[in-house]
Amino acid sequence: MKKTRLQKVLARAGFGSRRGCEEIISSGKVTVNGEIAKLGCSVDADDEIKLGDKTVEFVDIQTRLFVLNKPAGVICSKKTEGNLKSIYDLLPKIDNEKNLIIVGRLDANSTGLIFFTNDGKLSEFIAHPSNLFDREYLVRARGNFDDEIKENMLTGIKIDNQLLRLSDIIVGDKTSSNRWYTVCLLTGRNREIRKIFESQGLQVSRLKRVRFGPIFLPKGLKEGDWSELKSKDIEKMYSYGK
Repeated sequence: MKKTRLQKVLARAGFGSRRGCEEIISSGKVTVNGEIAKLGCSVDADDEIKLGDKTVEFVDIQTRLFVLNKPAGVICSKKTEGNLKSIYDLLPKIDNEKNLIIVGRLDANSTGLIFFTNDGKLSEFIAHPSNLFDREYLVRARGNFDDEIKENMLTGIKIDNQLLRLSDIIVGDKTSSNRWYTVCLLTGRNREIRKIFESQGLQVSRLKRVRFGPIFLPKGLKEGDWSELKSKDIEKMYSYGK
């Protein structure tokens, strides 16, 4: 059985970036088969790995992370609805990758960055609210905007018994009755941005996610197309969320 570097195993198990896991190993907190692990050692599924009193699961997969530029009119579900297409129809057809997990869903009318991964631990890490991944969007909306509305959006608006708020908003160019905005938020509730804008009398006509944590939507990636991210990008995700 092929062995894997210990820091890589810890990272796959959700204990941080590889560099962060190297520091954990160097601290002497990790044991392999009852002995304090050394930096650079390799392990396999037959080894007993512990971080303190916690057993570390050995995950024998090559983590892969894909980014897709979602078009409008596509739903983030395997089931189709009416004339809407499933985003799973746009996924890469790759051998041995039949169970890609979607991360960072968007509603049918929204476009932009969505992740897919074959690694359940990574998908859970990205999706977990405690890791505070900020999301950045471009929004086009019709209606009057002023400082009071901006303050409302930043301090929070109670909608459906939930306090919804943006972490940042930058006012952009105005074309006719529409204006562009760049907004950020730390949560990913269903239709959250649309609800915030609509509560202030602003009608959203375009909404595109351009960044999720440290990862930007790649320039030149056309709607409906995907690309595979590199291992350094996966490490960025683990580092960003800690």
